Amino acid sequence: MASNRPAPEFSRAPNDEFGYADEQPWEEWNPTEESVRPVRGRHRVAKQRGGLARSSTVLGVGVIAAVGAGGIATAQGGKPPVHISMPDLSAVKDALPEAKSLPGVGALISGSSDSDSGTNAAPLTGAGVTTADAQQGTTDAGEALRARILQQAEQQQDQAADAEAAAAEEAAAKKAAEDAAKEQDAAQAKVDAKAAADKKAAEEAAKKKAEAERLARLAKSFTLPVASYTITGTFGQPGSMWSSGYHTGLDFAAPTGTPLKAIHSGTVKEAGWAGAYGYRTVLELPDGTELWYCHQSSLNVSAGQKVTSGDVIGRVGATGNVTGPHLHLEVHPGGAATAVDPAPWLRSNGLSF
Repeated sequence: MASNRPAPEFSRAPNDEFGYADEQPWEEWNPTEESVRPVRGRHRVAKQRGGLARSSTVLGVGVIAAVGAGGIATAQGGKPPVHISMPDLSAVKDALPEAKSLPGVGALISGSSDSDSGTNAAPLTGAGVTTADAQQGTTDAGEALRARILQQAEQQQDQAADAEAAAAEEAAAKKAAEDAAKEQDAAQAKVDAKAAADKKAAEEAAKKKAEAERLARLAKSFTLPVASYTITGTFGQPGSMWSSGYHTGLDFAAPTGTPLKAIHSGTVKEAGWAGAYGYRTVLELPDGTELWYCHQSSLNVSAGQKVTSGDVIGRVGATGNVTGPHLHLEVHPGGAATAVDPAPWLRSNGLSF
């Protein structure tokens, strides 16, 4: 393994520029109390035009002060102390600026006895301060950032408020439009309802008019069987006098011999005696409906005879099962054995009684 060779000894001392004699050899420095006594007073550092020159000068002064104050070198080997002469730094000291004039440095020197040693250091930099901030009087970057954050927050709040107001306005407009549409729909519904009611009323009026015209035409072709009468019995009345248990026709009471007329034009189907009905005439109409004229006192027509509305076909009487002279009229649609109420049938053909 190779060993490190010792460095050769320096044969001559530094030149007079650094305060050493050429003829004196190098010796190890053993600092003493006298040699390490700190230098009192302040050093003026001249303001340098170049940043590198100033930094080098300040660094050199700081190193010398640190060595003098701390005595970091220690004696070794028991060699006697050697006196070292210090260079004359008065020219350099006069050229250095005041420490307190350096940005942010003056307040850090604990040994300063000036009354302004506690003054806040000037800002080291103006980074982050925009032209607008400077115009507003803001020189601190943190304060400028805080102001911008607050301004941005206010802008966001204003935007949120504007958005909320726009949303509320839009909702109000939408609700107003919906209300207007509802009102319009309601008004249109009223108009439609009135139109429908008017149409229905017109239709009903037209129906009534048509029915009246129809009945008027029928009245010309239909007539009541008796001119002068009194209704003494209606359809459906219960009683033991009728074999079916209820009255099956409509009774027109009139004096015996009162003429009986053909209600409508038709053909005489039957004319003769019919037991409990007495003398009866059956008149068949064109639609097949049969009209029974019962309890007649006399017959004026015979089977197969054609008659027209108003022709006399017999006379009121009291034959058969009766309690007095009257016409018992029955209506049998389609010639069915079962009779229906004559009153609605007569009214449906334009006859009133």
